[in-house]
Amino acid sequence: MVANAPDVGFPRPGRRGGRFLSLYTWVVIAYLFIPIFVMIAFGFNDISGRFNFAWQGFTFEHYANLFEIPELTEALKNSLLIAVISTTLATAMGTLVALALTRYRFRGKGAMNLGIFLPMATPEIVLGASLLGLFVTLKIDRGLVTMIIAHIMFSISYVVVTVRARVAGFDLSLEDAAEDLGASPLTVFWTVTFPLIFPGILAAGLLAFALSIDDFVITLFNAGGTTWFPGWVYGASRIGVPPQVNVMGTLIFMLGVGYAVVALLRARKD
Repeated sequence: MVANAPDVGFPRPGRRGGRFLSLYTWVVIAYLFIPIFVMIAFGFNDISGRFNFAWQGFTFEHYANLFEIPELTEALKNSLLIAVISTTLATAMGTLVALALTRYRFRGKGAMNLGIFLPMATPEIVLGASLLGLFVTLKIDRGLVTMIIAHIMFSISYVVVTVRARVAGFDLSLEDAAEDLGASPLTVFWTVTFPLIFPGILAAGLLAFALSIDDFVITLFNAGGTTWFPGWVYGASRIGVPPQVNVMGTLIFMLGVGYAVVALLRARKD
């Protein structure tokens, strides 16, 4: 009888075990989010001096005067420009590589699979120094162009891995059906393939954008005299970080939260 069959699998945790796991989960979540909440709170800190380390009062002044520091504004503009360009190019290039690795057989495919993971496994200081040596050898002036090249280089691997995971579960019979109905290869791609793998492409692009905005080590080696947001914050930390940095960080964080909420709502709707 099936009803008398013994339970197979992992034993269910007892009530104490369940409470411990719940408490442990909340502690980990608090560990992750407390620094973010501190950043958000100190964006409203009404400081009277240079340092923004102690709470002195509440104000909305820093949101109203978000761009009153020209150097900080310029650094943020450079970071956003680099992130947008590098994300666009890295996502396009990485998506094509993911499609090639997933769908086709060619000589050197195994070596390429290994090569894709090498930038992800290599320490950033090694990548930054290597790119610096390359640009110096080729006598290329360091600036926005070299920073964009560096960001594309370390972002492509993450794009390939993310999009490849989406393409691996793709049902090829859908493309075959479209071709049987007379659709050209280009039409099949834009009307069948692209819409189905777009969530993976979007996730890869957002990951590349976040990596670009966040990067410090590789960019430091290849920035030259160009300022960017993390570099400016690091330099300002020695004399006092203004509250506008917390405000900008809060706005960037809220953009990520907004995307996560929209994605969650869409997933529940589907």
